[in-house]
Amino acid sequence: MFDYDSMLKRQRKWMFYLLALLVLGAGFTPYIRIFNGLLLGSAVSFYNLWLLQRKTDLLGESVTKGGSRLGIGTFSRMAAAAAAVLVALRFEEQFHIIAVVIGLVSSYIVMMLDLFIQLIVNKKKDSPER
Repeated sequence: MFDYDSMLKRQRKWMFYLLALLVLGAGFTPYIRIFNGLLLGSAVSFYNLWLLQRKTDLLGESVTKGGSRLGIGTFSRMAAAAAAVLVALRFEEQFHIIAVVIGLVSSYIVMMLDLFIQLIVNKKKDSPER
């Protein structure tokens, strides 16, 4: 069965692993601008993932209690992404702008990979042994 809390923990864990790899890449490779851009974009993407998960939890709680909630923080997530792009444009010598944009979608890539992995794992659990 689908376990929402474990999904949230898995996605955060994989984002932490990705951020750690990007820090290592920035520290030990000659492509510092690219890894800095990926790190900036992925850090903002991780913040957006956390914010989306938090707002979704609040929305679910308000619906179960019979109340209503205005939204799930779309404007604040877009503002954070715009701020990351502005920082990259302002400090062009430190951040690669294309890498920042790729980093901004990293949480969505992590969510999709988590979904596919869980579908495969659950399919193997549900299939009868031969």
